[in-house]
Amino acid sequence: MNEKLAGLIAEIEKLHAELDREVAKRRDELGVRISGKIVAFEKEVTEQHRRLRTSLLKYVAGADLLTVLTAPVIYAMVVPIALLDLCVSVYQHVCFRAYGLERVRRGDYVVIDRQHLAYLNGIEIFNCLYCGYANGVIAYAREIAGRTELYWCPIKHARRAAGPHEHTLEFLEYGDAEGYRARLEAQRQALESRENRPS
Repeated sequence: MNEKLAGLIAEIEKLHAELDREVAKRRDELGVRISGKIVAFEKEVTEQHRRLRTSLLKYVAGADLLTVLTAPVIYAMVVPIALLDLCVSVYQHVCFRAYGLERVRRGDYVVIDRQHLAYLNGIEIFNCLYCGYANGVIAYAREIAGRTELYWCPIKHARRAAGPHEHTLEFLEYGDAEGYRARLEAQRQALESRENRPS
């Protein structure tokens, strides 16, 4: 990787850290307290949230017909999403172990925590659980696929793909045949050493 690209990647990481600090600052302003995996609100904040909750009856009565008609289609997606979850989990436990690659921690991607928000009613909580699970599984599968691509075919595309995963930054240049042959094995060994390094 050339010096300019390394500098840009460092700048992106710096911006991510700054974004995380700003998000944490806003959470503090909203009275959110996070300790490990435990999230809590100040008592007054929780009481305010309860006052803002829409009752189930009012929520259902306010739903438009298209929402009601499309809900079963949306919820039916849980079957293929759960199957994807199972398949990519088995895949990485078998293949990543075989190749000595660091496994993806599912809990870093599938985050289920919105059910603790007192301003959500039962239907909203269910919807949030569903969306958190679905999007988390897709992000988890994408990370597994990205690490697989980084190991087996780490070559950038000729055209820029929309929303590439972060591993593409480490990919070799499209059309650099000599670089590919010279660096592929070293790159694979570097990935294997990530798995074997002490925590």
